[in-house]
Amino acid sequence: MTHMSNTLTLAASLATALTLAAGSAQAAEMEKCYGVALAGQNDCAAGPGTTCAGSSTMDYQGNAWKLVPAGTCTTMETPKGMGSLEPIAM
Repeated sequence: MTHMSNTLTLAASLATALTLAAGSAQAAEMEKCYGVALAGQNDCAAGPGTTCAGSSTMDYQGNAWKLVPAGTCTTMETPKGMGSLEPIAM
């Protein structure tokens, strides 16, 4: 390999590593918030009778969660109350 080729390979590797690190940091800054998703717009774990993402059957379903920026869940107001870090009894 030439010097230029080595430099380009190193630059590409560094760019990939930085992109992956940024994605991991962003994911770490999110939290599950129960009771804030609209019907069919939950991220996962919608409880009994549902499967996963997009399976909630009603707006603000207490056992369905959506990923939201960390620290914002319990300040989100819905017609059924505030968001919760734990499933909400229905």
